[in-house]
Amino acid sequence: MMNLGISSETPSKKQINLPKWLIWGFIAVSFIGFLDAGYLTVVHYTGADLACSFLEGCEIVTTSKYSLIFGIPVALLGALYYLTILILSLLYFDTKNNILLKIFPALTIFGFLASGWFIYLQIFVIKALCEYCILSAVTSTILFILGLYTIVKHKP
Repeated sequence: MMNLGISSETPSKKQINLPKWLIWGFIAVSFIGFLDAGYLTVVHYTGADLACSFLEGCEIVTTSKYSLIFGIPVALLGALYYLTILILSLLYFDTKNNILLKIFPALTIFGFLASGWFIYLQIFVIKALCEYCILSAVTSTILFILGLYTIVKHKP
């Protein structure tokens, strides 16, 4: 039978392929965020001393009443957030599934807003800064920028 270029299959949506540097950016930054928040989570549950090298407010911040949400350490929530971004980024890297492009870039908005809130609390309410929290705010801000770039430039 002659092929006339007509397919009986339904047309699928265009596959979006993000640049490799962008996916590696999500993977690397979320991994750094996970290590940071994971360390704070371990310190919280083990009661170990928090090693702060250039700021003196780490203990004040991480033991304040704002370090828990409904009894759950903010650090654990952060670790879960970064792990989610990491896993979804790795899944996209492996599958190129466009649905994932709607999920993990959008999640970065929540991480950015949460980090902004916690930096506000540190500066204006607790009046102490934690270098690990600042690192988390930087990583969530970078993820947010990568997420915005993904949403604007590579609409699924």
